[in-house]
Amino acid sequence: MQTTSTSSSRDSSGRMERLRLSEAFLPTSCTAAVFSGETHHLELNQIPLPMLGAGEILVKVTACTLCGSDLHSVEGRRKVPVPTILGHEIVGQIAAIGGDITPADLANAPLHVGDLVTWAVVANCGKCFYCERDLPQKCLHSVKYGHEAFRPGKELLGGLAEYCLLVPGTAIIKLPPHLPTSVACPASCATSTIAAVLEAAQPLKGRSICILGAGMLGLTACAMSRSLGATHVICVDPQPFRRELALKFGATHTSDSMQLGETLRSAGLLHGVDAVAELSGNNSAFESVWPLVRLGGTIVLAGSVFPSPAIGMALEQLVRRQITMRGVHNYGPRHLRTAIEFLASEHQNYPFESLVKQWFPLEQISEAMTAGKEPSAIRIGITMTQE
Repeated sequence: MQTTSTSSSRDSSGRMERLRLSEAFLPTSCTAAVFSGETHHLELNQIPLPMLGAGEILVKVTACTLCGSDLHSVEGRRKVPVPTILGHEIVGQIAAIGGDITPADLANAPLHVGDLVTWAVVANCGKCFYCERDLPQKCLHSVKYGHEAFRPGKELLGGLAEYCLLVPGTAIIKLPPHLPTSVACPASCATSTIAAVLEAAQPLKGRSICILGAGMLGLTACAMSRSLGATHVICVDPQPFRRELALKFGATHTSDSMQLGETLRSAGLLHGVDAVAELSGNNSAFESVWPLVRLGGTIVLAGSVFPSPAIGMALEQLVRRQITMRGVHNYGPRHLRTAIEFLASEHQNYPFESLVKQWFPLEQISEAMTAGKEPSAIRIGITMTQE
């Protein structure tokens, strides 16, 4: 699929007036790992760079970490429109800006060529039914990075490529210069999602929260819960090494689901926990914990993003115990800003940088996908070949 490439030799057409280029020469195409739906297979292709329209930004990708959903897509466990460029945990430098207006980031700071940025996984229109109801991640006209099928001029919408096109309506934020790439990459997925989850679980100051799962989401939730003043942070995971890791991220107690009741009693939580953040997507884990929520407590569900068997719940218990239950899927722009502010102030207090187990160049994307399947790999990263 062809698009018009960007080059400094085309100003005779007048179209170059729509584009501000960096001083460095932009190539006419870039390398991208394209997923066409064949299980366990990504193909490195050359994709032409697009001509930018007003409000569009071209970013030179610095790095992209592999989310579990990327692995599930390649393994055939998750349906995604194809052909596509996967990857949505992205950090990059602005290479070109379309139009003649200087855009601004979420903090109202002007954006310029050369700025190091990340951006929300979903671009939204700001005007549709759901945008007007504070659900921009469910925008009726959304563009979801790392999840879009190719369209003419809109192929480069994922992180597993040397360049990524940002469309109008994308919430962008500059990155603090001291924030390591391995810490910044997951911010636009896991960290921002947890910001939305814990917003729904508030208040946490002086209270208790039980976190199901000690993957990237759960570990981030442990650290952010402590930063919000939670007194008891109980992390539940079946794997001992992940429970040990949770303690390094601020968990005050850890448990497997079978011992959770005893763990809560030993922590002095005789009335149950104030809040639960379900981040594992495991039905049995949820079934073991929801009866342990205190009267008037809150349950926030974010891990169950794939179809699963139905579970039985006594609605009478939800009513009599006045439990609030809330689902959270993705996040809004304000949560991305919260995520970056949290990481900027707290990342040195927790070993976030160590969660990216290994980095691979884009040319070794197949090896990276294989490495990402290892249980000990919270994240695997992809770096782009520098020109």
